[in-house]
Amino acid sequence: MKLVVGLGNPGSEYEHTRHNVGYRVVDKLASKFGWKWSERRSRAFLASGTIGLEKVVLAKPITFMNLSGQAVGELVRWYKIQPEDVLIVYDDLDLPVGKVRLRARGSAAGHNGLEDIIHHLHTNAFPRLRVGIGRSANSHIKGKDYVLGVPTSDERILLEMGEDRAVEAIELVIRQGISSTMNVVNTDPEEAARKEAERLQRQRERQEQARLKREAAQREQEAASNQRDQDGSQPSPEGTSVSNPAVSEGG
Repeated sequence: MKLVVGLGNPGSEYEHTRHNVGYRVVDKLASKFGWKWSERRSRAFLASGTIGLEKVVLAKPITFMNLSGQAVGELVRWYKIQPEDVLIVYDDLDLPVGKVRLRARGSAAGHNGLEDIIHHLHTNAFPRLRVGIGRSANSHIKGKDYVLGVPTSDERILLEMGEDRAVEAIELVIRQGISSTMNVVNTDPEEAARKEAERLQRQRERQEQARLKREAAQREQEAASNQRDQDGSQPSPEGTSVSNPAVSEGG
């Protein structure tokens, strides 16, 4: 069984804020599979179903962000699962808007919700999926006000794309495991395209060098062949014809 927890704050006033990315991701996943948020347990709303052969429970803690660990800890004990079977989905200021990163473990890096989960699980060895919300370009806006704010229309487009990628990443984690999924999710498409272009350029350069070497070798062979032909066609030196020394003149 896998427990997927989307972090956020309950209440309609927080629904569209940057901080509620985790809520929106699990909402989208539930909607994709037709799962209903019909259960409430351990201070969280739940939706559940199966992906492949795996039982999956989605959770939205209603403890407010900074106390997320209370709900997660209770759910882990209720379902008797290990921390590695929990996937936490949340917003990250240090990632560009819409970027997605998956890790098997790590520190909270200043995220209060994640810090509380680490505290209640007594470990940081659980998978987490981060969706970038970026940082404010206005240095006068406090971090709290920024994360609790609603993104602009342009940001919203990028953020929705990131949420969709997060949904795909969750499915991959459940079907294929975290290690292989990290190789897919954490590969930046632009960086991958740049590296592929560099690889093709190096390949073309090697092919060109090989072609030039072949042509140079061919010219050398032709020059050597022409030289042998010229040597074979030259006349013999004068005086090379000699009489029989055993026959004297007039003998």
